[in-house]
Amino acid sequence: MIRPFHIKDTQALLDIYNYFVLNTIVTFDIEPLSIEAFTEKTKTINNTYPFLVFEENNVILGYTYGSKWRPKPAYNHTVESTVYVKHDAHGKKIGTELYTELLRLLKQENYHVVLGGLTLPNEASVQLHEKFGFKQVAHFKEVGLKFNQWLDVGFWQLNF
Repeated sequence: MIRPFHIKDTQALLDIYNYFVLNTIVTFDIEPLSIEAFTEKTKTINNTYPFLVFEENNVILGYTYGSKWRPKPAYNHTVESTVYVKHDAHGKKIGTELYTELLRLLKQENYHVVLGGLTLPNEASVQLHEKFGFKQVAHFKEVGLKFNQWLDVGFWQLNF
């Protein structure tokens, strides 16, 4: 079931996120986030943007949200999208279900552009974004260093 984020979800979301921090290149955070820092982040996002979780049998298996793209006012109709699915729950279309609802809400709230920033290579995330009509608009080479490896970042764009 997809539902709105509640503050009580914070620890479960942090556990999902910190797995990716410690074990993958998909986020450029290098150290696990604290519950205090993550709580502040979720409150800030939830106050302004759609923020959803996927819950099954009282276990959160994924989450998605929109967030500010850049701080200048001319960017107010552009939003960045984020989705994380618990590492042992991939392949169940959870990301697809979450993104379907997030994009519906972002369109309803009159955003004009949705951007997805992806660490590359990441074929699963590329496929997810392109399934929804996102097109690659940028590729930055070797802009992040994690696990002693230079990493690329690509941006995918969807216009409503």
